[in-house]
Amino acid sequence: MKTYLVTGGAGFIGSNFVLYMLKKYDDVRIVNIDKLTYAGNLENLKDVENNPNHIFRQVDICDAEAVEALFEEFTIDYVVNFAAESHVDRSIKEPEIFAKTNVLGTVTLLNAAKKAWETENGWKEGVKYLQVSTDEVYGSLGETGYFMETTPLDPNSPYSSSKAGGDLMVKAYGETYKMPINITRCSNNYGPYQFPEKLIPLVINNCLNKKPLPIYGDGLNVRDWLYVEDHCKAIDMVIRNGRLGEVYNVGGHNERTNIHIVKTIIEYVHDNVDESVNETLMTFVEDRKGHDRRYGIDPTKIKDELGWYPETPYEEGIKLTIKWYLDNMDWMKNVTSGEYQNYYNKMYSNK
Repeated sequence: MKTYLVTGGAGFIGSNFVLYMLKKYDDVRIVNIDKLTYAGNLENLKDVENNPNHIFRQVDICDAEAVEALFEEFTIDYVVNFAAESHVDRSIKEPEIFAKTNVLGTVTLLNAAKKAWETENGWKEGVKYLQVSTDEVYGSLGETGYFMETTPLDPNSPYSSSKAGGDLMVKAYGETYKMPINITRCSNNYGPYQFPEKLIPLVINNCLNKKPLPIYGDGLNVRDWLYVEDHCKAIDMVIRNGRLGEVYNVGGHNERTNIHIVKTIIEYVHDNVDESVNETLMTFVEDRKGHDRRYGIDPTKIKDELGWYPETPYEEGIKLTIKWYLDNMDWMKNVTSGEYQNYYNKMYSNK
């Protein structure tokens, strides 16, 4: 039985990965750690709370002593690092928190894995550290072209800069110590359990509550949307079969403008929930500082080497996603209470 240390496993992509792996495999054990900040929620893991192959611990990846203790307690074969501060707006206001978690936290994990896995003759057989990163480390694209694994890193926000810093530390451990590593860089994920500060669940929640739908700038910023389960499949493939030391871009080939996403959600809610919801809720606000215009990923490498491709078309995935949130309004209500509600009011009350 292979044991995975999954960090940030109560967050959006991390919890989806945990659920996916435990559903797919009987011979996998997940040691799941999460700091349980506002965006990490144990409700995301209800389906596996009684699964003997799932062990949860509340641990901060910056806590070296706690992280090393996990490697001593469990025989960890793979580290999959999802743990990150991830909201660009927050990074603009509190960049130091992002640098600490996304860079220094990554180094803490690398050091613990190095201590546990390095031997006199090299490295334990069959171990790997996988860093889950983002296409935002590449910066912004013009109207044409795509990010490739060879695209130079050119991050523009404190968030993307901190993720790039983490990536470079992982690369350094691979080059300097010959540590078995991979890095994946994904486009914008969407699907169940995404915290409602991000565009799609935020707009769904606001539609249902007749709140303004904040749209940055002209709304024509373009993102490549990737259904979260497709991303989980890609990570699984890279862990098991990715060439050591390689970076793999994971994209959905589903480029849409932000305003297109918002209008799609409005239309769905109007047609299926509340006919009074319409585009008058759209509120254009001052553009985000350093707002990248377009992201687009070329996933040729992971397709050719590992046989991965995005299976979920946007038109299907967006309906599945909206329906999930509509069917799980108790979850939405619970996670948007308390700290996040205060944050939301502060962020958008005067816009």
